Amino acid sequence: MNLIMQKKLAAGLSITSNGLIIILKLSAGIISGSISIISEAIHSLSDFMASVLTFFAVVKSSEPADSEHPFGHGKYEDMSGFIEGSLIILAAIYIIYESSKKLFFHEDIQMDTTLGIYVMLFASIANFIVSTILFKVAKKTNSISLFADGEHLRTDIYSSLGVMTGLILIKLTGVYILDPIIAIFVAIFIFKAGFSISKTTLNNLLDGSVPTKDIKIIEDTINSYKNNCPISYKDLKARRCGPSIDIEITILFPSDMTILKCHDICDEIENMVCKKLKNVTIMIHSEPKTEK
Repeated sequence: MNLIMQKKLAAGLSITSNGLIIILKLSAGIISGSISIISEAIHSLSDFMASVLTFFAVVKSSEPADSEHPFGHGKYEDMSGFIEGSLIILAAIYIIYESSKKLFFHEDIQMDTTLGIYVMLFASIANFIVSTILFKVAKKTNSISLFADGEHLRTDIYSSLGVMTGLILIKLTGVYILDPIIAIFVAIFIFKAGFSISKTTLNNLLDGSVPTKDIKIIEDTINSYKNNCPISYKDLKARRCGPSIDIEITILFPSDMTILKCHDICDEIENMVCKKLKNVTIMIHSEPKTEK
């Protein structure tokens, strides 16, 4: 199975799983009267919307470059990841708003926790399985949108387990005010995850540099030639574009070196970087060293 098909299947699985979980959580929340369960349903709804965006981004980013997009469609994945992060943040704000209303203006809170406990347990197990698959495919294909979707579901696991633990405590103690308090703590956790995803993908959209460790790999690869050939470099630039990394660099060669030799070294450097970083596009400009 090719990588594009794996990405599409993983995104489709996420959509199906989230759709089912939304129905279960929303039904349990309405039946039990629990704001924390309803908050989790809202969280899962944002997961579902994110999964749909991910599927769209995966399909779109897989299209080859064309006259209108000569550098390809990789940015669709970054855009999808940023929207996903924003949806998580909005979901967290809404949960805090609803929980605060129930906490401060509704003193008499009654609810049935049994159904919610079972639904939260099922949601945690289902999301663990799906997120594990998403992370595996994201790593294999360098898909930022699948990774963001996996992170989205992973936060849902922790928040579902947190709500389930709270429901068990409410069932044992009868202290129903714990329900909106738990929902607020879940929302804070969700907000943090959304902010992290948005920050990373926005950096990619604004052509921010790749991590320092990737830059070091590129530098070390070029420097490995210095023992055999007195070359140097300048103007090293690298950015992430969806699943790929775009690199631009100027390499300085001895002025008496032939064009053919310079070209061969550039090819060798390019191949080595591609093997180490995977899915890389490199543009190398050759210049003669200025003698001082």
